[in-house]
Amino acid sequence: MSGHNKWSSIKHRKGAQDAKRGKIFTKLIKEITVAARTGGGDLDANPRLRTAVAAAKVENMPKDNIERAIKKGTGELEGVSYEENSYEGYGPGGAAILVESLTDNKNRAVAEIRYIFNKYGGNMGENGCVAWMFDNKGYFNVDKAAVSEDKLMEVALEAGAEDVREEDDSFEVITAPEDFDAVKDALEAAAIAFSDAEVTMLPQNMSPLEGKEAERMLKLMDAMDDCDDVQKVYTNADIPDDMVDAM
Repeated sequence: MSGHNKWSSIKHRKGAQDAKRGKIFTKLIKEITVAARTGGGDLDANPRLRTAVAAAKVENMPKDNIERAIKKGTGELEGVSYEENSYEGYGPGGAAILVESLTDNKNRAVAEIRYIFNKYGGNMGENGCVAWMFDNKGYFNVDKAAVSEDKLMEVALEAGAEDVREEDDSFEVITAPEDFDAVKDALEAAAIAFSDAEVTMLPQNMSPLEGKEAERMLKLMDAMDDCDDVQKVYTNADIPDDMVDAM
């Protein structure tokens, strides 16, 4: 697979296959709740909440669920208090892994994340060991069939995007986090369809994996995604298309 947001693309493919909607909703509700708790319940004044709600709508989450999550975050309804933490380490073949956790039990989360690292041939490291390999960026994936490169570059760059990259069958639009909403609005206004739109952590360089190492890495990342205490997981592992399709 090409591109720097590989695990997001892998999850997109997997989602079409196994659609773990309940788990997706749980993670989205956590993010909405924490975003509302930290920045307030006004979408116009809270970019993190605005992004979280937009992601929930993409997954067709009912409006009532979204509103309840916001009210739990602002304290209008009773809710669970989640703690945010990040963990770092290495997977099979030395690929970098960055894990973001939202949990109501930090000890449980640490134990489970460490167990997953160890089970699939990785190891959890100290904070800072791989975070420097990633940049916080806004990211859009645009199918080549949806727009010409010239048109996409005109719209995206004028709206504040940092770069437009050509991949095998798509374009990647990269923005600073603070410009994500402006670029998103511009793409929508120009009727340019996109997928995988998110503020994410993009690896600066990719780490090619093949064979057993790639297989174990896919299993490790999948297990992290399935962990209730893990909110997001990022990697710089570069895994061949045929291995992803065989999952």
